[in-house]
Amino acid sequence: MGYRKLGATSDRRKAMLRGLVTALLQNGSIVTTETRAKEVQSIAERLIGIAVREADNFTSKQKTVSAAKTNSKGKVLTVAKTSKNGRKYNVVEREVKTELVRVDDASRLAARKQAIAWIYNVKDAKGENVNVVNKLFDEIAPKYKERKGGYTRIYKTGCRRGDAAPMAILELV
Repeated sequence: MGYRKLGATSDRRKAMLRGLVTALLQNGSIVTTETRAKEVQSIAERLIGIAVREADNFTSKQKTVSAAKTNSKGKVLTVAKTSKNGRKYNVVEREVKTELVRVDDASRLAARKQAIAWIYNVKDAKGENVNVVNKLFDEIAPKYKERKGGYTRIYKTGCRRGDAAPMAILELV
C-alpha cells in the first residue's frame, strides 16, 4: 500500500496533508487524528532532514543594489528634471549600495523546491505573507543540525468527543 488513504481522494488527501505540514512547520505543533499525525510526521521528517543536510550549503557574495532614497518619514525623494523639448517631470532619486547576499548552491536550491512542493504560502494575523520555507531552512534546520533524525514527536491525547476518533498532538522536538 505505501501510505494511508485517510478516507479522501488523492487531491483532497494531498491538500489536507500540505495544510497540516505547513501548520506544523509554522506553529511548531498541531492537534489532529492519530492516523493523520503519522502521515504528516513522515512528510515533515523527510522535509526537515532535507533542510538539515543543506543547512550550510550556500555562499555569500557582494551585489550592487539600486534603491530609492527616502526621507525620515519613509517618503520617496524626487528631483525635478527638464526634458529636451522643455517639459518638466519628476525622477526618483536613487542610491547605489553594495550588500552581502546569500546565494544558494544548486543542491540547496533543489531541496528548497522539494519543500515548496509540500508547503503552502500562508499569511499571519496581520495579513502579511509568512515564508514557511525560509523558516524551515533558516530557523528549524540549524536547530536540528546535530540530530540524526526524530525531529517530531506524537502525543496521544484520547478520543474526540463527536465521533470518538483517536486524537494526537504532533510537535517538533
